[in-house]
Amino acid sequence: MKRILAISDIHGELELFDELLQKADYDDAEDQLILLGDYGDRGPDSKGVLERVIELKKRGAIVLRGNHDQMMLDAVNDEPGAKLIWARNGALPTLQSYDPSIKDMTLPTAAVFWEHIDFIKKTAYYYETDDFIFVHAGVQPDMPVELTDPAILMWIRDDFYEAYSGEKTVVFGHTPVFMLRGTRNYDVYFGDNPIIGIDGGAVYGGQLNCLELPSRKVYSVN
Repeated sequence: MKRILAISDIHGELELFDELLQKADYDDAEDQLILLGDYGDRGPDSKGVLERVIELKKRGAIVLRGNHDQMMLDAVNDEPGAKLIWARNGALPTLQSYDPSIKDMTLPTAAVFWEHIDFIKKTAYYYETDDFIFVHAGVQPDMPVELTDPAILMWIRDDFYEAYSGEKTVVFGHTPVFMLRGTRNYDVYFGDNPIIGIDGGAVYGGQLNCLELPSRKVYSVN
């Protein structure tokens, strides 16, 4: 593999996702694509994004789980309060992408919805190479990633990006880069510590980013 390409927080933005893969000139025979989670919610076509992600995984992509993906699973599993939490975080556009007639938190009956649920259940929480850790939200500083509670890998914010100082660079999404900077700048965030934040806040009017490694070149669309 000549390049690693990392993308995170697509949130139903299928057109941007396809455009970004094209802009990065993704070639599954040459590149390792790593997707860092949050495929649905808030955006217009969560179903379409998951269909594309499943297709890409068949072609060799590594697919990780984000907190929105976990919220979807928790709601389907009828965990206490899970449907309300998911509803507050953009579930309705996701449900309507499977069945436009849905007006509340009714789960779709379409077989494809349940196929996508089964797919998400099989996603990993992190991926590690000699030089990098890829994860949705971040890692617990001073804790081996393989021993870390998966919930932390999908949800952590300040405790990670303010304190991490490990040997491997952590590539993560979850926290939009404008929150890391405190300014409306949607470009990939290269920290003073060994972290790289790539969530460009596409679903908030920002941009969808793709980080190329080891070159650190960035591709973006909006």
